Amino acid sequence: MLFNILLQAAETGGYGLAVLGAGIGAGLAAIGAGLGIGKIGGSAMEGIARQPEAAGAIQTAMLIIAALIEAVALFAAVICLLISFKLPGL
Repeated sequence: MLFNILLQAAETGGYGLAVLGAGIGAGLAAIGAGLGIGKIGGSAMEGIARQPEAAGAIQTAMLIIAALIEAVALFAAVICLLISFKLPGL
C-alpha cells in the first residue's frame, strides 16, 4: 500500500514526493525537539538535585538551550511548509 502511494506521488512530477518529504521532515523536527527538551529538563532536574546552590545557573542555561532547540525546530517546520507549498511550475 505504501509503495503504491509512493509510485502515485512519483507520477506527479516529483511534487508529491516533495510534499511527502516535507511532512516527514516536519514530523522529525517535532520529535527531535521534544526529545531534546525532555533530555534538557531531566538533566537540569538531576543537576539541581545534586547541587541545589547552582539552581539559578542551571535554570538559566536550561532556558537558553531550550529556546535554541525550539528555534531550530521552528526553522525546520517553516522550511518544510515552504517546500510543501511550492508551486509545481517553479
